[in-house]
Formats: sequence, structure tokens, C-alpha cells
Amino acid sequence: MQAITISRPGGPEVLTVAELPDPVPAAGEVLIRVRASGLNHADAYMRSGAWGQVADVPGIEAAGVVEADPSGTLAPGTSVVAILGGMGRTRNGSYAELVAVPAANVVPITTDLPWTTVAALPEVYATAWSALTGNLRVRAGQTVLVRGATSALGQAVVDLAADLGATVVATTRNPERAALLKELGADTVLIDDGALATQVRDRGLRVDALADLIGNSVLRDSLACAASRGRVCQLGFLGGLAPVADFNPLTDLPTGVQFSFFGSAFVLGTPDYPLGAVPLQEIFAKVRSGGLRVRPPRVFGFEDVVEAHRVMESGTAGGKMVIEIS
Repeated sequence: MQAITISRPGGPEVLTVAELPDPVPAAGEVLIRVRASGLNHADAYMRSGAWGQVADVPGIEAAGVVEADPSGTLAPGTSVVAILGGMGRTRNGSYAELVAVPAANVVPITTDLPWTTVAALPEVYATAWSALTGNLRVRAGQTVLVRGATSALGQAVVDLAADLGATVVATTRNPERAALLKELGADTVLIDDGALATQVRDRGLRVDALADLIGNSVLRDSLACAASRGRVCQLGFLGGLAPVADFNPLTDLPTGVQFSFFGSAFVLGTPDYPLGAVPLQEIFAKVRSGGLRVRPPRVFGFEDVVEAHRVMESGTAGGKMVIEIS
């Protein structure tokens, strides 16, 4: 098979197309013929060497059809999506014509959406849904603030929060992105100047739930945005991985505010966080009907993967990009 491999840790230029032996699925695995693969920032971190030793082939999610299932559960040709399960980290990932994935991380789907649209959905929407309904327990009528909303995951959070009936406040550092966030369902767009708590207070906003994609660099300010009995969930680290210096729960965590973390890369597909609990089929149906707004801003071929990673790392993607694999 053809696959995109990491020739050595480094920048986008270390990604190369290579011929590799076809993977053979073991018991408990499913072999998938990949039609498209979503591009995720995790791929770039693994490629760079920031996360230590990883698999030769990157890619943490795939959309395609079953090539073989030793258990006989999924018939060949069944349309599926696959998320995580060690892809790209401890086993070769989805930047390939074929990928073997643990069966617990494979979900059959029924949809006539293009493969490139299908591939833009599973990881970010499964993560967004899990955080909104689990960690943040969002209900219709509540106000949800999405910090870092123009990222691919941030857009999914805005989209799903609006679908859940919440009032959505979305943030961006770039005023030119405000229209995009409004189109996704944001009721209010704030320009993130690093002091959102001040803006929230000045506008008289009650923030019941806050999804933070920026991470440690703004943690104190994000916690200060939440209303009494509000919830804050950290979902990403777009602001960097540096730890929060001298964080003291007694002084930095407002009384009554609940703070949590959802790390999809570590838990989705495990017994505690089964993929079957995520309504992916319902989400695909809403995308098909236009109720949810999933459209990859750019689609790349195998030969364009270096450029794809450059765009992703530049922060100019404008949403979830994908690699189409013919």
C-alpha cells in the first residue's frame, strides 16, 4: 500500500510517501480501506517529535470501507469511521490506503455525504459532543462560551452547542472570523484580548458553561468568566503546553465553579467512553440535512500533505481540513 510516513522528527517536510506492506488485522481489529483522513493538530505534534516516539504513519481518524473484519461483525464494504485507538501513536495511522484499527474504535455509518465531508467530522464532533453533554452538561437555554472557537474543534463545539439550544458566545482573536462563527450559530462574538472575564462582566453575560480550546495560558481568566455554579472544560492547548505557574485552587478557582478536562485522545473508544454512546449517525444525518455545518475548507491529496501540514500549523486553515486518498 501507499502511505505517508514520518522520515524523522521535524517540520512538515519530513512527511514522505512510501510503499509499505499491507497491514493484516489481528483478532479484535478491523482493516479499513481509507477514503479520506482528517487532519488534526495531534498529527503535527507527533510528527515533530514533541510527543516522543510514535508510529511511522500519522493520522488519528479515518473514513472508508471495511476491507476485512476477522470477527465477522462488519461485512466487507461496510462504510465506517475510525477514531484514535492508538492510530498514529502506537500503531500506524490513517494517512494510508489501508489501516488496521481496534474494533472498539470503529463505527459503521450510513450516509451519502462525500468521503471528504465524512472525514472532517468524527474526531472533533465526538469530542465536542462528549464535552458539551458530559463534562459541561449543557441544556437548552444556557449560555455557552467557546474560547478558541475558530479552531476545527472550536467550530464543532459552536455548531453542536447551538444545536443543543444553547445561547453561544464564541471568541476569536481575528475580527475577520466573526462572520464564520455567526454562520455556525454563535449569537455573540467576542474578540479575545486575553481578558475575557472583563468583557463578560462588562456585557452582563452569565456564562453557564465554558469550553476552553486555548488551555493553560488563559486558565485563570477562563475560570473567572464562569458564573456561580458554572462549569469550565479544557479541551485543547492552542496557547501552548507550558504549565500554569503557581496555580492555587484556594485563590484561583472561583467558589462553586467546576473545572474539568476532556482528553479525547486518551479515552474515546475505551469502556468508560465508548464510541457507541456518541450519536455519530444522528450527527451525520443533521449534517446531511443542513442542521449542522460541516464543510472542510480545503482538501489535499497525498502529494500535498507537506503543504497541508504547513497550512494547519500556520493557523490559517479556517476549519477541519482533510486528505483525500484515492
